[in-house]
Amino acid sequence: MNNELYQLFIDSSGICINSREIKEGVLFVCIKGENFDGNTFANEALESGAKHVIVDNEDYFQNNGKMSLVNDSISFLQDLAKFHRNQFNIPIIGITGSNGKTTTKELINVVLQKKYKVLSTIGNLNNHIGVPLTLLRLSSTHEIAIIEMGANKFKDIEELCNITSPTHGIITNIGKAHLEGFLNFEGVLKTKKELYDSISMRNGIVITNSDDAILKNILPSNTTNFSYGIKDSNLIQGELIGLNPFIQMRWQSNNEQSPIVNAKMIGEYNFYNYLAAIAFGKLFNVASSLINDAIEEYTPENNRSQVKLTSHNTLILDCYNANPTSMKSALESFAKNETTLSKIAILGEMKELGEDTLLEHQSIISLAEELALRLILVGKLFNSFDGKSIVKKFDDTEGCANYLRTNKINQHMILLKGSRSVGLEKLENDL
Repeated sequence: MNNELYQLFIDSSGICINSREIKEGVLFVCIKGENFDGNTFANEALESGAKHVIVDNEDYFQNNGKMSLVNDSISFLQDLAKFHRNQFNIPIIGITGSNGKTTTKELINVVLQKKYKVLSTIGNLNNHIGVPLTLLRLSSTHEIAIIEMGANKFKDIEELCNITSPTHGIITNIGKAHLEGFLNFEGVLKTKKELYDSISMRNGIVITNSDDAILKNILPSNTTNFSYGIKDSNLIQGELIGLNPFIQMRWQSNNEQSPIVNAKMIGEYNFYNYLAAIAFGKLFNVASSLINDAIEEYTPENNRSQVKLTSHNTLILDCYNANPTSMKSALESFAKNETTLSKIAILGEMKELGEDTLLEHQSIISLAEELALRLILVGKLFNSFDGKSIVKKFDDTEGCANYLRTNKINQHMILLKGSRSVGLEKLENDL
């Protein structure tokens, strides 16, 4: 990294890549995407208050002392972030997994914030651009950083680890997600494992779910590992007490037993996300009472395991994302939910599954029938399927909404689960 360019960043008020979000004194980096070219906003950025602009197209470069020309703006952003991260000697926690990354990140964040100044990924900005932007928010006030890492093709995690240099990490799980980019489950496995390999190479610490055989089997032998689970764990042992509909749990560490902890999320799958956060809390010496406070205070947002009461029904909104693994977990947990209400699941189609698309959708329908759950299906990928569990099928959310307005569902617990692009959250007002 050129020292002069790094100094430009240090002297700025921060990084900006969106011309609509420019603030006075920022370093504006012109990023090219599939449908836009940030270089076209170079002059506009200066006029809007940017201190300096990074361009990678010489047609837009002006030798005015306020622009710098680089070969590739994204590579510049990544190199800048890597260089900046290396100025800090603090724990950097890397998080990846097929499901639960963002929720686990949020839970670890609220737990560690009880004792430390924490930098954490905003939302799910976890790709080759989002990770650098997060690292570039690091300042001398931060004591720990939590970096979420996503992947949709081979080597993605390795690339992000090279930028981040994580000292600690967790893989939440490895399941069937983004199969189109990975070709098969083995591809997902190999790519997620890159986080373990990176941490092991740096003699760092890994937190693992001891109940997950897949994660245990891919752990490098020379890695320092602390585990959580229901049994055979060396740091946190948890007990799921109830789902009514929210999680009730307790946990113990060494000879210390927690009281019953009443969380504000649903789903057996989130029980393990809580245990992961507790494990990081204990690892970083957060007082147990503060850990429990953090768990009980946390309320999910953004349609992730949210419970909402309407005038007619109880809704479980879990429609931020979906893949075969998370869909299976959601249905199984929904079936176990302790309620006197009748249940129905509104499922949206799953994307990016490649050649396994039809097989995985059929598998979900078959599982619902095994669990005796009634289904309303949304998305054309479901059109070719029939089954005794299926109440109705629709090509899109609008068609489903029109049906619900004239065929009211009352006194039900309703699960809404589907890929983000389906937009099942739009049905909330009709339920």
